[in-house]
Amino acid sequence: MNIQDKETFNFSPLLRNICLVLIAIGLGTFVYAFISNPAKAWANYLVNNYYFLSLAVGASFFYAIQYITQSGWSSGFKRVPEAMFGYLPVAALFFVLLFFGMHYLYEWSHHDVALHDELIAHKSPYLNVPFFFIRLFVFFAAWILLTQQLRKLSLREDKEGGMVNFQKSELYSKIFIFILGVTFSMSVIDWIKSIEVHWFSTLFALKGFISAFLHGTAAIVLIVLLLSYKGYFPFLNGSHLHDFNRYMFILSIFYGYFWFSQFYAYLVCQYTRRNCLLCHSLG
Repeated sequence: MNIQDKETFNFSPLLRNICLVLIAIGLGTFVYAFISNPAKAWANYLVNNYYFLSLAVGASFFYAIQYITQSGWSSGFKRVPEAMFGYLPVAALFFVLLFFGMHYLYEWSHHDVALHDELIAHKSPYLNVPFFFIRLFVFFAAWILLTQQLRKLSLREDKEGGMVNFQKSELYSKIFIFILGVTFSMSVIDWIKSIEVHWFSTLFALKGFISAFLHGTAAIVLIVLLLSYKGYFPFLNGSHLHDFNRYMFILSIFYGYFWFSQFYAYLVCQYTRRNCLLCHSLG
């Protein structure tokens, strides 16, 4: 067995069967929900897709930060976020399927609504179905192309050694976090905030970005710990856990600050709008 075989995670038959059973249960419940209550089914479809996408996006941001800050402590774990942002092409496919549920999710997607709603009519040059999907394709294309380039440079760096590929990765990471910061903030507004098209918030996009970074990092930590328990990452020690904990602590503080600011500033608005689609989907 070579080193690559030792570092490759293999699903046990039991774990594979458990995953297949869970997938079957999820598909079955979605089909049932789609038949009984399509609006609720599409709302949950969107929430689940956005949640797993945010984990991949958060992991990619964590990954890029490691190169920009030239962090050496996390280099042994970089395959974990690389595997996580490998989900982005799958997420793109799932989000394209939202086309079939647009009218259940977004009030502004109905052409006749703009005729009777001044605010929606004012936002219609931006909030319309064709432009919505143009932005969606641009967002995912940028994320996938840049993360795949970072992945390619990472593999080349391990194979060839030296600093050339590392320096290229650092440069691409700087470009990536700038593009990701803008595009993901816009995507949060497009996919989540525009559900309540009459609602205003100057914090929601930033809160969504911090949330993705926090939960993506948390997922990385959990996966590292689980793999360590299975015998991978034998070099994992208290110093690594301390560095992970520092990320978790500061991101939790930031997320808690933005969450409370958003909650308290719009307490009355959120209460009066509590019958929104996403609220019903969680009920």
